[in-house]
Amino acid sequence: MAIPKAIPAIDDLATLRDWLRYGVTAFTRAGLVYGHGTATALDEAAFLILSTLHLPVDTLQPWLDCRLTRAERQSVAEIFTARIETRKPAPYLTNSAWIGGHKFYVDERVIVPRSFIGELLCRDGLATVLGDGAHVTRILDLCTGSGCIAILAALAFPDADVIASDVSRDALDVAKRNVAEYKLADRVKIIQADLLSGLEEKPFDLIISNPPYVTSEAVEAFPAEYKAEPKLAHDGGNDGLDLVHRILADARNHLTPTGSLVMEIGQGRDRLEAVRPDLPYLWLDTETSEGEVFSLTAADLAGPVTPTSGGRKNQKT
Repeated sequence: MAIPKAIPAIDDLATLRDWLRYGVTAFTRAGLVYGHGTATALDEAAFLILSTLHLPVDTLQPWLDCRLTRAERQSVAEIFTARIETRKPAPYLTNSAWIGGHKFYVDERVIVPRSFIGELLCRDGLATVLGDGAHVTRILDLCTGSGCIAILAALAFPDADVIASDVSRDALDVAKRNVAEYKLADRVKIIQADLLSGLEEKPFDLIISNPPYVTSEAVEAFPAEYKAEPKLAHDGGNDGLDLVHRILADARNHLTPTGSLVMEIGQGRDRLEAVRPDLPYLWLDTETSEGEVFSLTAADLAGPVTPTSGGRKNQKT
């Protein structure tokens, strides 16, 4: 490939520090949108450089003053140009996404994984909800996408079997690849299903779900980076809660008596509590999120539908 026109003479940018500075400037001028594992132009440039040079993505400082070979400069120039010209999220360009130090393969067949549930699993195995988790032997990951949450659940609960389901056959092909790379095919079963419909009758100790929860109106107004992802993985209907309501209506039938549901709903807390004030949500906050993940027990879901004064208080995890 020829030297990208968007990049100055490659010989003018010698060190990783040079390319990092240039990337920040170029991305800012181009008005790129972030949110697929990075939040700033600096983080985006660092991720693309380190990924392209096959360096640890969480370690920048030791390499800043290292000089790049001409071939390396060419590779960085090409991926910077691809990011600017295609507006694809960086993980699609590198075919890699990270959650809690765990790397997953991704491409345009799946949403770029960035779930707070993954963060909770990596941190303490959802201890706020499950205690030591000794009773968890069967887990269901609904809307599994790339399979990352199912894999993290299998790692957090080594004695549990995991069902990873999705309606998208394309997404499940990516999930199978990731499960195979983690050598978990004996414990993580991939199935195609429309939410809880058609699942085997044996109940689960834990159901995890990060379903589509963006309003249809917001999806239509997405910037290019988000439009690059499968629409099916984002669109939650007029209020963003179509799939959430379906899961809440049926989850109790698939949980053990002591089972729990953990679901991520983005910015939908107020909307959900307004239409389902009867449920005593336990909101699971993280260092970077508040009121985006909730938990309910099987008993909570079996209770009568009566208005209440609100959900439970947030729990910092």
